[in-house]
Amino acid sequence: MIVPRTTRSEILKKLKAKVAARKPLLISSAGSGLVASLLEKAGADCVNTFSGARLRANGMGTMSMMWPILDSNQQVYDNTTQDVLPAMKGDAFVCACINANDPLRDMRSYLQSLLDAGIPSVSNIGPSVSYVDKESNLYQVLRKSGITFENEVEMLALAKEMGMVTIGLAFDLDDARQLLEGAKPDIFCFHAGTTKGGLVGFDSGETIAETAKRSEEAYQMARDIHPGVLLVGHGAAMETPEDAAYMLANTSGHGIWTGSSTERLPIEKAVFAAASEFAKLEFPDE
Repeated sequence: MIVPRTTRSEILKKLKAKVAARKPLLISSAGSGLVASLLEKAGADCVNTFSGARLRANGMGTMSMMWPILDSNQQVYDNTTQDVLPAMKGDAFVCACINANDPLRDMRSYLQSLLDAGIPSVSNIGPSVSYVDKESNLYQVLRKSGITFENEVEMLALAKEMGMVTIGLAFDLDDARQLLEGAKPDIFCFHAGTTKGGLVGFDSGETIAETAKRSEEAYQMARDIHPGVLLVGHGAAMETPEDAAYMLANTSGHGIWTGSSTERLPIEKAVFAAASEFAKLEFPDE
């Protein structure tokens, strides 16, 4: 298997041409090669891999990646190079969502290993300290231990310097400002919260109108700080294609990032429905 290669300039040229043509960008997560190949075939521009997606493939919620049950960066490297990259044709590029707060890795060396493996893009979401409530004691303890959002910003800035396409995610306006000023990512995603729906989704009670409003606030600030940045939204009440259409119609973003919506949720529905039909079969009457 020879994994297709691409470059930062080729990726950005393709994305900007799509934006100029008023076509929404689509970034989608994959925890398996099968899902990655289907996402690419369906028209995703970017397939991202991260430990949360790998665990989702096992039926767990994305947030399970916050528990120390695996080495996130090793999992991302193995899953991406062994399962995802060999399954793809090169129409979509791959983004590895990595843990910039890994105390046992030099980020420059790790980023170089991703580049060498044919992974041209990284994000700061796998996992991010931003998942932890800033008002919590845990968040303060993590900061005291050196687990900080600043490390994520520095990783993205370094990755861009090394020639990678960078996708920065932030969960609130304060982190968004810090990330946009410090890393100047190629793509900025406002992470509105864990996607609702399905067996393990979390519903905060927010409406799609509220998710769109909060996302637009982040987009407007992003443009002021980093003109020309590509903007996508993710999560919270954006569960279905109809929800995503609302986001596109009611924000000034360039596209969407899907996780559970194009992986866990459709798998749950399709496999359960098909298996149920088989399970209902009976022998004919004698």
